[in-house]
Amino acid sequence: MTKIVKSNEEWRELLSDEAYHVAREHGTERAFSGEYAAFKGDGIYRCVCCGAPLFDSSAKFDSGTGWPSYDRPITPDALEEHRDSTYGMVRVEVTCASCDAHLGHVFPDGPKTTGLRYCINSVCLNFTPRSQES
Repeated sequence: MTKIVKSNEEWRELLSDEAYHVAREHGTERAFSGEYAAFKGDGIYRCVCCGAPLFDSSAKFDSGTGWPSYDRPITPDALEEHRDSTYGMVRVEVTCASCDAHLGHVFPDGPKTTGLRYCINSVCLNFTPRSQES
């Protein structure tokens, strides 16, 4: 896969201040503040930076954490995982495989289907209703 690479200035022009901070500077949004935390639409969640499909709504579940949570990505190669040892914790960061946008983290405490919980920042996602998918 060819990576989408842009300068910081190009990303700033494309993204809101909050999306830039979270996706490009590895920030996070406040729990329960994101547009998709309780959202239940049927469709595809895409990367806010490059539009790559990341999660299908069928993988979404209510984790009670305040962030949208999914038990699996849309395809195995949609995400990349990286060790994250910031804030005195060791976690697994997930990024968009197409453009390296920081999305959130994956934890081994998800539902029985996969045992995984992809805890993703709403601001890093755009939703496309299934009726608009081609």
